[in-house]
Amino acid sequence: MTRELFWLTLTVAMTALMWVAYILDRFRVRGFWATLDNPRPGATRQSGWAERLYFAHTNAVENLVIFAPLVLILEAIDRSTMATAIACAVYFWARLAHAIVYTLGLPVARTLAFAIGFFAQVVLVIAIFGKL
Repeated sequence: MTRELFWLTLTVAMTALMWVAYILDRFRVRGFWATLDNPRPGATRQSGWAERLYFAHTNAVENLVIFAPLVLILEAIDRSTMATAIACAVYFWARLAHAIVYTLGLPVARTLAFAIGFFAQVVLVIAIFGKL
């Protein structure tokens, strides 16, 4: 497994597990049956941190749709460099930081973490076109 695929795998696993904490909060706030029911207008709101984690998770999924194909394209064209490996690691840590600071409600840190992840993706695009 390349370093890029390793970081992609960790990123996918992290994204796949993010929902657990906010669903546990939903059980606590709404109760068992209301959590299992379809969402309804006027349902009891979740804790602020859980709502923010939900949005962080949604954002992580939206960005995984960009990150994963970039890594898979690099794999398909057999272009693994130190820069692409570092960019993938930076992307993972930036997305983890984004989820944490978003959940904590730290807006400037959230934006910085997002931007770092975005620039890591830019590095991958540049590498795909053979400039790194």
